[in-house]
Amino acid sequence: MRRVVVCLSLALVSACGLWGETASAPQTARQALLEMFFSKTPGTLVKHLPAVTLAALEKSGALTSLQMYSSMATQLQTQGRTVQTFETGSVLLSGQDSKTGDKFEITVEDDALRADQDDIELSFQVYKNGQVERTPFMPQMTFSMKQEEKVWKLNEISVTIHLPLADPDFLKAITEKMTPHAGPTAYAARPEMAAQPAGSDAQVIAAMRSILTAEVTYAATYPNVGYTCTLSNLDGFGGGEPNEHQAMLINSGLASGKRYAYVFSLAGCGGTPSSSFQLSAAPSGNSFGRKAFCADQTAVIRSSADGSAATCLASEAAAQ
Repeated sequence: MRRVVVCLSLALVSACGLWGETASAPQTARQALLEMFFSKTPGTLVKHLPAVTLAALEKSGALTSLQMYSSMATQLQTQGRTVQTFETGSVLLSGQDSKTGDKFEITVEDDALRADQDDIELSFQVYKNGQVERTPFMPQMTFSMKQEEKVWKLNEISVTIHLPLADPDFLKAITEKMTPHAGPTAYAARPEMAAQPAGSDAQVIAAMRSILTAEVTYAATYPNVGYTCTLSNLDGFGGGEPNEHQAMLINSGLASGKRYAYVFSLAGCGGTPSSSFQLSAAPSGNSFGRKAFCADQTAVIRSSADGSAATCLASEAAAQ
């Protein structure tokens, strides 16, 4: 009887030990990536940024602005989208728009773990009316996670665009867009004459925040230059290493200065290094009659009802 009790005791001790090991299992890179962008707990975004990145952001004052972009899951749910994440399996995330019923998925194409580095390659898919939506451009993103003091940190993001030149659907879409049409719509075949879709005030303000955040990061990264008054300096995606002429901080569409039927401009940089700048967004095309928006190095966004950037820069009224 005593032998049985001893055996049971040893079994319980072993089971408890195994349970403890399971409960304290280290976080995987994939779990860290999900926590970084989709956790509802404040501070998870910055938790998984490298220490040098955090130090630079904190020194420049951009760390507070970065907090606004944390908790992507909460933002998606606010927009009426339900999101579900998966820590294992081929699907990383799936979601559905409650208004349209459209679905989207983020799929793990490859998860290459090598010692203290894990490269997670992701692809994106959208479903409309139950059918896969084909797109000429098939982007893939690779999130390179690296351990730093036993915590997985996002070390690098790579974007790859696949252009299937021999794909029948791609060729059909391209040829249809290139075919000239008679009548009033003929100019649509010329991209430079086609009207840009107008965006909401919130979209224009969000674009301005992206530029303002990029300016702060740029000045912190290139202290000998300071702020830049050339939008294209904040762009540069597509190859090479970031530098003062291609800082890789905003997307190319916004760096062109034309988005949401608004013209975005930088001015007012003086001295070396430059310690000030002025950012304006004035309506153009089918956005005439809309507000103009502006800001400077203080990052306070103002507006002018007459649509004039000059009026906005001279005003003190914050954007509503």
